[in-house]
Amino acid sequence: MRKIDIFDTTLRDGEQSAGINLNTAEKVEIAKQLERLGVTIIEAGFPASSPGDLEAVSLIAKTVKNSIVTGLARAVKSDIDAVWEAIRHAEQPHVHTFIATSPIHMEYKLKKNPDEVIEQAVTAVKYAKEKFSLVEFSAEDGFRSDKEFLVRICQEVIKAGATTINIPDTVGYATPEEYGALFRYLRENVIGAEKIKFSAHCHDDLGMAVANSLAAIENGADQVECTINGLGERAGNAALEEIGVALHIRKDFYGVETGLNLKEIKRTSQMVSRLTNVVIQPNKAVVGKNAFAHESGIHQDGVLKNPETYEIISPALIGEDDIPLVLGKHSGRAAFRDRAETMGFQLSDEKLNKAFAEFKKLADRKKEVTEEDLTTILTEQQVSIEDVPLFELKSVQVQYGTENIPTATASVMTPEGELKTIASTGSGSVEAIFNTLEQLVGGKVNILDYRVQSVGKGRDALGEAVINLKYNGYTSTGRDSAQDVLEASAKAYLNAVNRQLIQQQVRDKQTISV
Repeated sequence: MRKIDIFDTTLRDGEQSAGINLNTAEKVEIAKQLERLGVTIIEAGFPASSPGDLEAVSLIAKTVKNSIVTGLARAVKSDIDAVWEAIRHAEQPHVHTFIATSPIHMEYKLKKNPDEVIEQAVTAVKYAKEKFSLVEFSAEDGFRSDKEFLVRICQEVIKAGATTINIPDTVGYATPEEYGALFRYLRENVIGAEKIKFSAHCHDDLGMAVANSLAAIENGADQVECTINGLGERAGNAALEEIGVALHIRKDFYGVETGLNLKEIKRTSQMVSRLTNVVIQPNKAVVGKNAFAHESGIHQDGVLKNPETYEIISPALIGEDDIPLVLGKHSGRAAFRDRAETMGFQLSDEKLNKAFAEFKKLADRKKEVTEEDLTTILTEQQVSIEDVPLFELKSVQVQYGTENIPTATASVMTPEGELKTIASTGSGSVEAIFNTLEQLVGGKVNILDYRVQSVGKGRDALGEAVINLKYNGYTSTGRDSAQDVLEASAKAYLNAVNRQLIQQQVRDKQTISV
């Protein structure tokens, strides 16, 4: 079968989604999971955009061995140099450089004529080829570009050394028939097309990103660029999990393979959702919690008789296996470590001890410790920052009654090592907690968004809280979990504040270095 490369851009295009701000530890963790999923290429970031992004891309390039790691660069030397600095440690150094090619972008954004755009593209690709063996060139807003101009620029960058050419539907304007026809046209008219791979990159503004990506594959695309859970700017990108499963389930029609380990899809989806704090809609194809739920009596009857009557995808295919009890309260540290490693987590001894302690606390209170519980505990420890003095919640207590004013008392260890205890009131229990914590952390805090949800099922399930706030003029998102949603809310609040403190330390270091 023909091989289709899966180019994942969750850490670059996906992170550009409004409200997402991953730290380096979280990016590395997602990259490691993408490697386990079996993606061909991981676009780890945009190194020239900030020192933090360059650092994260560099660490990912040093960590990931079985997937190609790449970074984005505008068609300018300084951007390409930044990618080289970050990627040169990788097993197969890869750069992704781009310039806009549509009339509206060239006239209003670049203020260049077509010949100047071709000249800049060729210069950039030639320069990149001196450093990288793998050079991808993207014609930004390619779908809305003039077809004859696309042929010209494709031919010139092929001569300059490009190994992959990406034709994005940057604004999600294409229909499947049109997008597929464009790839067929380029395959038939670009001199040298047989030497390179064509790539599809689709946005979902009209809800057709996955359909357009599949149409491109039908018409000669060798690579698709996508994100986990369809994350991305505006309406998002083509969803990797939908493309991967569609190509597998309908291999009779498409006749291609991707090399993806589909059993890692569910875990990857949940990890990305948890770390980005973007909830997966219940009816999301493949990974939504209702994807395998059947409400209709007719459907239920059919599934009981033969699952294939209404399920074209088996839950087991994407790793949706029921493991109700993975460990118990009598399980030892060795069994816990083994389970963590089996799940793909590699924790330091200190972090493993903290995770084990949290597991023991949960096991004493909860009848069944599920896979989802363990994933939550282990992920929080895996991405935590060590050796940084931060706020730590020691206790929180709420007094509430329908006839009384809600009052919260919280004890917090400050970054300076001082234990402070303060009480405050609010119109509700959560507001009382937030008012109390605001006094403890100092500075003005504005709550932008707040939500809680269960992790797993049952009345004793963990509650996960996510809070988006503005602290000291900067926006930050925090999350945490506990069996009590009020405790989880307090911990999530401090997590958001702590993330802002860490970012402030990074900004201070960058200022000093400059």
